[in-house]
Amino acid sequence: MAENSFISSFKKWLIFFVKLALFVICLYYLIEYIGIKYAAATTENLINNYNESRWNEFYAQPKDSLDMVFIGSSHSYCTFDPEIIDKGLGTNSYQMGMPLQHMDSTYYTLREILNYQKPKTVVVEVYWDMLDDEFELTQAGYLFQVMKNSELEKEYIREVFPLSEKIMYNINIFRYQKDYFAYRNSKLKEKIENNCGVSLPAAQRQQGTEKYRSKGYTYCDYHMLPDEFDKTNQFKNLDGRDWEINDTQVKYLEKIVSLCKDNNIDVIFVTAPIANVSLDYIKNYDDIHNEIQKIADGNNVRYLDFNTANRNEKLFTHDNFRDDAHLNHSGVEIADRYFIDWFKKNM
Repeated sequence: MAENSFISSFKKWLIFFVKLALFVICLYYLIEYIGIKYAAATTENLINNYNESRWNEFYAQPKDSLDMVFIGSSHSYCTFDPEIIDKGLGTNSYQMGMPLQHMDSTYYTLREILNYQKPKTVVVEVYWDMLDDEFELTQAGYLFQVMKNSELEKEYIREVFPLSEKIMYNINIFRYQKDYFAYRNSKLKEKIENNCGVSLPAAQRQQGTEKYRSKGYTYCDYHMLPDEFDKTNQFKNLDGRDWEINDTQVKYLEKIVSLCKDNNIDVIFVTAPIANVSLDYIKNYDDIHNEIQKIADGNNVRYLDFNTANRNEKLFTHDNFRDDAHLNHSGVEIADRYFIDWFKKNM
């Protein structure tokens, strides 16, 4: 009886472990399948296509042919048009700004740039919302999709990624989740509009053109939507006194400066303009400006803040912005003429 009881118990445990193994195997393949679907959505993302065009064109540039490079977040590629800059300064410049880019990924972007080019000047776009996070996975993923340097990617992951983010990055279902749902939401909206004849009122839809043009620059002639003046404006509750800069991002900003100086490259900090109404919403903006100015002064770097310049000199109107935080091309033309004059006086 005891032997039969043992065999019966053994069979129950064996069946349990077989079922568990089958469940784990099925779950693994399900996660892999969903991850592949999520990853495929990145190829449908226009922003990713712009990034790919930007980097492919960069890699095609003749070696050591660029003498000015712009780096940073979307505020960089929505502010600096190399064609305008080059006409005004007689330079050969290139725009390497990337969506959401924080200073850690900006540093590794610059590392890759210097593998191919020896610019005389690097213009670092410094946006405060990219300076208060310890780490942001999505922006790192954007860079890895287009940078053709696996060793630099491995170093970035090893040196910058928190452990939990390393795990998430190696599982596609987590790595591409945001891209997938952004893509699905846009496709669902498109399907409803086409099948049901329902669409947003014209006042709530962007009108115009956005396209990758050349030398890393993305052309856009959109205008701010009415809601961005009030309801959806992202700056309504921002108080500069409550803003805290992150030590990790400061470290990488200073590593950018050191890397430039080690290579005899002049470095400039620039904060791109946000819409006039957005700046009006921010309380104590000078506290934010002064924190960045302090870093610039401590590293002997010249700093141009378009928001303080706009506040003092009335450079832009609301018609010059594509949304509450980025210029459209009419604003880019104004900003770049101002930068050209500032550069000639200060550099």
